[in-house]
Amino acid sequence: MLFGANGSSASSPKIFTDITQQAGIQWQQFNGESPDRFLIETMGGGVAFLDFDGDGFQDIFFVNGGETPHGKSPIPVRNALYRNMGNRKFENVAAKAGVDRVSFYGMGVAAADYDNDGFPDLYVTGFPSSALFHNDGHGTFSNVTDKAGVKNAGRWGASAAWFDYDRDGLLDLAVTNYAQLSFENAKTCEVNGVRSYCAQVEYKGEPLTLYHNNGDGTFTDVSARSGLDKFVGRALGVVAIDVNQDGWPDLFIARDASPNLLLINKKDGTFEDIGFDAEVAYDSNGLAKSGMGVDAGDFDGDGIPDFAITNFNDQYHSLFAGTSSLTYKDITSASHLAAASKSYVGWGLKFLDFDNDGYLDLIAANGHINQAIESTRLDVKYKEPPLLLRNNGRGILENLKEAAGPVFSTAYLGRGLATGDFDNDGGPDVVFTVLNGPPVLLHNNVGNKMGHWRLKLSFVA
Repeated sequence: MLFGANGSSASSPKIFTDITQQAGIQWQQFNGESPDRFLIETMGGGVAFLDFDGDGFQDIFFVNGGETPHGKSPIPVRNALYRNMGNRKFENVAAKAGVDRVSFYGMGVAAADYDNDGFPDLYVTGFPSSALFHNDGHGTFSNVTDKAGVKNAGRWGASAAWFDYDRDGLLDLAVTNYAQLSFENAKTCEVNGVRSYCAQVEYKGEPLTLYHNNGDGTFTDVSARSGLDKFVGRALGVVAIDVNQDGWPDLFIARDASPNLLLINKKDGTFEDIGFDAEVAYDSNGLAKSGMGVDAGDFDGDGIPDFAITNFNDQYHSLFAGTSSLTYKDITSASHLAAASKSYVGWGLKFLDFDNDGYLDLIAANGHINQAIESTRLDVKYKEPPLLLRNNGRGILENLKEAAGPVFSTAYLGRGLATGDFDNDGGPDVVFTVLNGPPVLLHNNVGNKMGHWRLKLSFVA
């Protein structure tokens, strides 16, 4: 497939096809929307690809939200685990697998094999606690939260990342906590006389959590020992990557109206934030953007990890190019990412090489939080389309709105996003969640047909 400068394609089919209904995915996210306008209602909808049953096909886990005091669901609020049956068909086995229910308002999910038994486990974040589901290896999971000691009690856990910070061969767990929240104390804000969600700055931030894997099925909270508990702010996205290439994994934390963090692993169980010196903490005007989703990848092919972050409308999604000196160059405008994302509120995003040409592209889910926005802005909408941006190999991201498929011209309240090759055809596929609605599963039609292969270095969290 050839792409023109305006993102149009010289041949069909479109890059992605929406196969959600064809695949049998009928689950919907519930956000507990209420007249109280709790900020948590605007977030949530975590999603992950994982092969939970070891059959060689990637399955999909969806995290549901939850009810609020005046936002009740007509049906039970349940997570979904869609088992991949092949032939682009899925069945929901969450109840049978034991992962359909949690006792809290769900937010995000991180999948990894924390006990090295060959089966991926699930950590589900939320408020006012989180949960760890151990994969028993025969199609079911056990809730081992209390035994493992990873409840993250009393906090609004947003995202999580599994990574071996002390290199002992066991995956540890970092949890980003967003803000202090109470369902008994609703904040009151208005836009043009209409009750609306309060700005994030009305909510006090929380510290990060770090759990050390003890190797016996339990974890120790080392937030204080590692120094992560001193980083108080509204943290959302997290990605683990070896930034300085010293063989020790570091963390990038995207934060909402709090400076982003670039936490360097000091190899002694502690971390140092170099976000300010690395020039990724603030924008060029010294303001902390509304960082939400984050991913790492070698966008420019120089062997050094770069970072992409989604932000609020008018702030632009961010793209930082790494250098050997551990300072980052903001190439948001130069890459044309600013122009493509100016009017959008971004959430989940991923680097992916959708056309397998050796260059990492970018995909992002977007959607506003306030229904009243269209009464004050003509250029910003409540529901927004996702973005597929092709890396042309010369530092420019081309918006492939026309060639990408109808989904990329359709407005959603996009939230969580994950990538994976669910049909093993060599082309990365995509799934994203929609606030208070059904998710969207996209099949890649071109990734397995591109012949422009070349050696590339890619960083994956």
